[in-house]
Amino acid sequence: MKLVWQLLAVGVVAFAGSPAAIALEGRPWMVLIVGLATSVVAVLVYRWVVGRTERRPVVELAGAGAVGAVGLGTVLGVAMFGAVIANIAFLGHYTVDGLGSPGGAIGLLGFMAAAAVTEELLFRGVLLRIVESRFGTWMALASTSLVFGLSHLVNPNATLWGAIAIAIEAGGMLGAAYIATRSLWLPIGLHFGWNIAASAIFSTEVSGNGTPQGLLDAATSGPTAISGGAFGPEGSVYAVGFGTILMIVFLWIAKRRGRIVPLRRRAARADAAATLPR
Repeated sequence: MKLVWQLLAVGVVAFAGSPAAIALEGRPWMVLIVGLATSVVAVLVYRWVVGRTERRPVVELAGAGAVGAVGLGTVLGVAMFGAVIANIAFLGHYTVDGLGSPGGAIGLLGFMAAAAVTEELLFRGVLLRIVESRFGTWMALASTSLVFGLSHLVNPNATLWGAIAIAIEAGGMLGAAYIATRSLWLPIGLHFGWNIAASAIFSTEVSGNGTPQGLLDAATSGPTAISGGAFGPEGSVYAVGFGTILMIVFLWIAKRRGRIVPLRRRAARADAAATLPR
C-alpha cells in the first residue's frame, strides 16, 4: 500500500507541474520558476509521504552533500551527452547554423529540472527502492529500467528501439547511480544534466518529444543508429554505449561498497547455512 501512496503523491505533483509549464510556453522565466517550484514541492512531498508511510528518516534525500552530488551529476550528464554529440558531429550528422534562443534555453532549464526530479523520485526513489527490498538489486534494476524505457513509448516520435535505448542508457545508468550512492541526488543531477544538454544546449529532440530551440540553432541527420532519428540522440548507439559504460562503473562501485542487495530467498538460505554447525 505504501508503494501506491508514494507513487500517487509524487505523480500528482508531476502531472500538476507539467501542464502549467507547457501553458506558459513563450514566457521562459515563468517556465523556469514553475519548473523549479515543482522540483522543490516534489522533494518535500516525497520526504513527507515516505516518512509517514515507512516511519524512517528519508536518508536518500539527506541534505548533507546534496549540492555537491547534484552538481557532479549535472556535469557528468552534460559531458556524457556532449560526447554523444561530438561523435555524431564527427561523422557529419550534427550541424550548427548559429545561435538559437537563449530565452528558450532558460525555460528548458526549469522544465527539465521538474522532469528530472519527479522521474527520479518515482522510478528510483519509489519503484526501484521498494522492488529491491523485496526481490534484490538485480531484479529491481532490470524491471524498473524496462518500465522506465517503456514509459517513453507514449511520446510523439517514440520507437521501440528508442524505448530499449532509454531502458539501458538511462534506466540502467540512473538506477546504478542510486545503488552505488544510496542517494537520489546523483541520479537527479545526471538526469538533469543529460536533459539540459540535449535540449537547452544542443537543441535536439529529447526522447521523441519536440522541444523549443535551445542555445544552438542545430540539426541532426543521417542513419537512425548514429543520430537516433526522430527520437533524438538518445536513440544513438553512442548514447547506449556511453550509458552502459557508466552503468557498469556505478555497479562496480556499488559492489565494492557492499550495496548490492541479494534476492531475499537466496539471502535467507545463506543466513540459514551460516548458522549450521561446522
